Amino acid sequence: MTSSQRDRPVTRTDVALRAGVSSAVVSYVVNSGPRNVAPETRERVLQAILELGYHPNASARALKRGVSDTIGLVISDITNPFFSEYSHAIEEAAAERGLSVIFTNSALAVSHEREVIYKMMLRGVDGLLLASTLDEPDLDAARVAGVPVVVLDRSRPVEGFASVGTNFREASRLAVEHLIAHGHERIGLITGYTGGSTTTDREEGWREAILGAGLVPGPMVRAPFTRAGGYDAGTRMLRAPERPTAVYVMSDQQSIGFLTAVHEAGLSIPGEMAVVSFDGSTESEFSWPPLTVMRQPVRDMARAAVDLLSRADPGSLVHHSFAAQFVIRKSCGCNLPLEPPESSTPASSFVPA
Repeated sequence: MTSSQRDRPVTRTDVALRAGVSSAVVSYVVNSGPRNVAPETRERVLQAILELGYHPNASARALKRGVSDTIGLVISDITNPFFSEYSHAIEEAAAERGLSVIFTNSALAVSHEREVIYKMMLRGVDGLLLASTLDEPDLDAARVAGVPVVVLDRSRPVEGFASVGTNFREASRLAVEHLIAHGHERIGLITGYTGGSTTTDREEGWREAILGAGLVPGPMVRAPFTRAGGYDAGTRMLRAPERPTAVYVMSDQQSIGFLTAVHEAGLSIPGEMAVVSFDGSTESEFSWPPLTVMRQPVRDMARAAVDLLSRADPGSLVHHSFAAQFVIRKSCGCNLPLEPPESSTPASSFVPA
């Protein structure tokens, strides 16, 4: 690009030349239609947009759509009850502040997340909330556009960005210590394949509690974070030569599938198999038996995330860590709240259902 070209705004024609397509194709990518674009071509156009720093006229686009003061929300999978409730809470918090929310999920593929973030930038959002399965999500498009980002569902700070989440490791440790207090010595874990530190931190909490009690970790089974995944993990775990007497499950979706596997095996819950789940979505309250859970405070986290985007200095890169609530129901083996284990850094509160 020549010196004179650098002095003027990047145009759709510049992007088309860089990507080797027509300006109409660039328009289709930016506007998500009206015609479909081949995935390889779309990726080439998006890459050209990023390299050149092309910014469509967001004000004119917003006026045409009849919206303004809009934030983007990208989560991994809306079919997960936790993320469904989290998204609803974010929309409520945004509405209280006069903001609209554009929502999408990135569950199709890891590469899809990068694409939907690009599209959020092209739609001229004022801020972005992102729940990624990656520890280091690709946020170059947001950096180029100068759009503030808050990363959701994190237990640790994210370098270069503000973030919100739960202390997964500590909450998981307390949950497993509760099972140990019931006398269980062989406690299994059903976990997932993906999730980065949000997954590994929960796994470490399980292991820390067990080793701290002088016990040997029970079987660990990995499966997708779905009901079907929990069911498959359950059938495999129940066939183990030394079946655990209690299981800590990483998500409510997996827990619902696991409960089905336990019922089909003819085992009583919690008599022959105690269960504690993580997330605490509404679905956990209406399972059979109702699940004892580590409940994430989605409404509080949603308000904090939206507030971070609304601040004048979103670049302060604050990490908000929230305590999970230990909600005792029937799946763990008690109907009354127990005293929380002693902890130098409490991450949870115990409440009866």
